[in-house]
Amino acid sequence: MRTRTLLAAFGAAFTLLSAPASATQPAPVTPAQVNKDRISVTVEGSGPDVILIPGLASSREVWRDLATRLQRSHRLHLVQVAGFAGAPAVSDSRGEVVAPTAEAIADYIRTQHLKAPVIIGHSLGGEVALMLGARHPDQVARLMVVDALPFYTLLMNPFATRETAEPQAAAFRDSLLASTPEQAEALQRVSIARLVKSEAARPALLAAATSSDRQTTAQATYELMTTDLRPELDRIQVPVEVIYAYDPVYGIPAANVEATFRNAYTNTPHINFTRIDDSFHFVMLDQPEAFANVVTDFLQP
Repeated sequence: MRTRTLLAAFGAAFTLLSAPASATQPAPVTPAQVNKDRISVTVEGSGPDVILIPGLASSREVWRDLATRLQRSHRLHLVQVAGFAGAPAVSDSRGEVVAPTAEAIADYIRTQHLKAPVIIGHSLGGEVALMLGARHPDQVARLMVVDALPFYTLLMNPFATRETAEPQAAAFRDSLLASTPEQAEALQRVSIARLVKSEAARPALLAAATSSDRQTTAQATYELMTTDLRPELDRIQVPVEVIYAYDPVYGIPAANVEATFRNAYTNTPHINFTRIDDSFHFVMLDQPEAFANVVTDFLQP
């Protein structure tokens, strides 16, 4: 089964290879107060805490429309992952990316004394959200996963395992690292056209991708292909909302896309699925109004 919504995103990865704040809430942090080795965070608005995590080679600015809508009712913590969108890479960019990012956010929640924030993650950020829910269940209130699966290689092989995925993942990583800057940018342009329908949104996505650290992107892609979180999903005890995109241009029935998502999340106890039509992978950019409505409903106490 080929699901083009996430498969396009995965292909791009390869080629890019709710009330006012109370007086007791901690003061907003600045990026200087955050572990710069893994993440930086900017804080906007006031109210219940929401952490927004962007995807592979993406800027936190992908959340700009949503942030503008929510900042009067929520305190938003917009994460930037090190090595993506011009943010400095960690000193050892050959090390792991995804799991350390999840741990850095868990540490941020602890050190800033956030009380069970809502986590919203897109793509790679969705995988980080799942890690937080499974590995730090007492630190989150709810999770929203935007167009992401707990094991991305299922898109290419529904019977894949980490072991069978590893050779292909290594080959993609090495191919990305070996490409010239000109080759990488050309492939990124093609891939981004498959990731977002809105032509107006494409230049910013391309700028974020081309300014991302190549080693960090390659390593993160490898991890997405070889990390299978399905055995951990039953540890998530909070509500999970999975938003997935669909467009007729995929050339497959919407029911097939739905089945891919539902089958991948079988072990998740408290889960709901919402499909947003006429959208590619960057749902928040292609259908900002529909996306914001789903998020607003999800954030209702």
